[in-house]
Amino acid sequence: MVERQDIVVRFENVGLRYGVGPEVLRDISFQLRAGSFHFLTGPSGAGKSSLLRLMYLANRPSRGLITLFGQDIATTARKTLPLVRREIGVVFQDFRLLDHLSAFDNVALPLRVAGRPEGDVRKHTQELLAWVGLKNHMEAKPPTLSGGQQQRVAIARAVITQPKLLLADEPTGNVDDHMAFRLLHLFDELNKLGTTIVIATHSTALIERLGHSVLTLDDGRMTGGEPVFDPLARPGKPQPTERRR
Repeated sequence: MVERQDIVVRFENVGLRYGVGPEVLRDISFQLRAGSFHFLTGPSGAGKSSLLRLMYLANRPSRGLITLFGQDIATTARKTLPLVRREIGVVFQDFRLLDHLSAFDNVALPLRVAGRPEGDVRKHTQELLAWVGLKNHMEAKPPTLSGGQQQRVAIARAVITQPKLLLADEPTGNVDDHMAFRLLHLFDELNKLGTTIVIATHSTALIERLGHSVLTLDDGRMTGGEPVFDPLARPGKPQPTERRR
């Protein structure tokens, strides 16, 4: 059986509804090993963004158990949650950049929050912005950048701390194919350093190019991924806690 410390994300019979509406996610059970790489796909409205929101703690599930980095999120003290979030890098579809800060300062912000020396901050931020093709736009503020440029700033900000878990919602949707594959290479290199990665995408070309595991959502249910096993089951005889569909 997989040791618990090797599991970064664990969902057990998770459901999510907004308000009094129907569940948008139903009976989601899976686990992701440390250092794994997954694409998350499915038709529009299937629940991909909602699943990512649960993973980065923007929402709590309506039912079921979510464990991140070995911690049961339901019982984790509220004051501890910001520390958990610092282990997660997120690339949002709407970028969520700070318009009053330069591209450089947007990307540098996570390192500064973590208390890194300013010399290290400048070095790593400059290198990463150059990698994503923004060497000549470091002082530009987001409103002056194109959508594709803002996307690259958002990606650089998400990966600069080498988080334990990276979640990206359509991270290549606003860039050309050449830059898309360059960014995917960046994600791949980060994964080789140990980061667990989940990328939501509609692009079959990207999925086929890298060949990583695919998680599929359809009508609020998931297929693919590693099933969750009962931790109390006898060694050598694991019993699935979810019914395979």
